[in-house]
Amino acid sequence: MALKKSPWIIHYDASSCNGCDIETLACLTPMYDVERLGVINTGNPKHADIFLVTGAVNEQSRDVICNIYRQMPEPKVVVAVGVCAATGGIFRECYNVSGGVDTVIPVDVYVPGCAARPEAIIDGVVASLAVLEEKHKLMTDAVNNLDKILIERAEKADAADILTLQMISYQSEAEVYGDESLPALHQTPEQVEADFDRMIFLKAVVNTKVIGSIRGYLADGTAHLSRMAVHPFFSGAGLGMRLFQEMENAFPEAKRFEAFTGAKSTRNIHMCKKLGYEPFKTEEFSPAVSWVYLQKDRK
Repeated sequence: MALKKSPWIIHYDASSCNGCDIETLACLTPMYDVERLGVINTGNPKHADIFLVTGAVNEQSRDVICNIYRQMPEPKVVVAVGVCAATGGIFRECYNVSGGVDTVIPVDVYVPGCAARPEAIIDGVVASLAVLEEKHKLMTDAVNNLDKILIERAEKADAADILTLQMISYQSEAEVYGDESLPALHQTPEQVEADFDRMIFLKAVVNTKVIGSIRGYLADGTAHLSRMAVHPFFSGAGLGMRLFQEMENAFPEAKRFEAFTGAKSTRNIHMCKKLGYEPFKTEEFSPAVSWVYLQKDRK
């Protein structure tokens, strides 16, 4: 696999004492020279395969970490370097410290140490390559088995997976509008779980991986469909249309269906029109974003 031969890494200091940062930089010096092995330190999350984080997560760094993580393409691996990144270290009880990196994003490899030695960091990167290869294999297998996608009712236990998928899939929307304030990017796990109490969730699963989701609720005979999310790796496979159709079937008593999307989300609008939806109003959300509402009657 090409990714394994030349992994690109993005490093972020969450709030460390710089001990682990110095050791990370030492990996690039002539004594260790990881670049000779194809490892590149990049500053662009969209080019990175591995997210290497040092330091404990605090209130200032948590949003930055999430933003970098969302912008990285799949498959990706997160490496927590040092005891602070792993658990929060001696700062974990501080009033503004969330803890380790795994309190905000999923972590695949932990590198112990205070400070972590360059040899340990390199070992962590090597271990992350095996994880990266496995993730790539799983996603490739999923693409090759799209005919085996199962769309079923989601449960509250799926909230974390659905939120992760939502963050990944809506990042491209934020880039289209140049606006990171889209509500889908700021929903918390608690809010998603609360939505399960009033809405129906459907998920698309292949090889146990959640690659699509949609939710909806019924009010006064109208089924409101929202937050459709499809993993970018599976974009263009017709999964969005299937999710819409299955969600419509989940409301047999509905007389009308309603959905909304951004005015610049031409692919979503085109898909809805193919399903029989027609725009009926627009609404401004922010100076950069306007919602287009679409509807159709049950035939």
